[in-house]
Amino acid sequence: MEERRRKILQELEEKGKVRVNELSAELGCSEVTIRNDIKCMERAGLLIRTHGGALKIEETPQKKYSAESIYRNADKKKAIAACAYDTIEERDTIIIDDTSTGFYLALYIKQHPEKRIAVVTNSLLVGNELAGLDHVELYMVGGPVGGYLASTMGDEAIADISRFHVDKAFIGVHGINFDVGITSTASAQTQIKQAVMKVADQVIVLADSTKFGGGYLSVICPLNEIDQIITDGEVEEEYISRARQEEIPLVIA
Repeated sequence: MEERRRKILQELEEKGKVRVNELSAELGCSEVTIRNDIKCMERAGLLIRTHGGALKIEETPQKKYSAESIYRNADKKKAIAACAYDTIEERDTIIIDDTSTGFYLALYIKQHPEKRIAVVTNSLLVGNELAGLDHVELYMVGGPVGGYLASTMGDEAIADISRFHVDKAFIGVHGINFDVGITSTASAQTQIKQAVMKVADQVIVLADSTKFGGGYLSVICPLNEIDQIITDGEVEEEYISRARQEEIPLVIA
């Protein structure tokens, strides 16, 4: 058992993430055994368990930024970010908006230079993490800076976004309401997200399991305008069933 778990940690150190089925085949044991190993290792603080695998524990930038929302549900957001990274192809152009889950996607991109991509963002935090990387061609959206997570917004930012065209947009949301769509808290954020959606071939929502249900102030768009929602393994079964019934692509990280 100790040798098996040492091998799991070695794989995590080398790859950043592992899959249960791959470990089962490589180590010659059942998937149930690997899942039990991963559960025990998570309790020991050695890894982050995800749906179907595990992630390496990366250092969290606890003192680098003051915004509390970055660190809330961090493990869920890291798992979602890793899953989102799998949707990105070599030489893709993407937009990452100004949300905490998008920030973790930027960190994951920073830590995994195996794909060369172009990134457009209005988030100063995302831009700060991705600036100067050899594998990232970074474009910052202009405009006045504001918001809880510092970002450009307003008419100038919207006009600047409209000049781009990207393969994929990764956006965060305040909530997912199956009756009305994806929601936001303010009109300025809503307008930015709507502008981002217009210039993307695919729109992927990054939302941890706490974002499902609840009230809303502003509706960004109906759910049928979204290509995919990526969430974590703690999403309630009623939302999984609702997504299946309404044919909404829901991916569990």
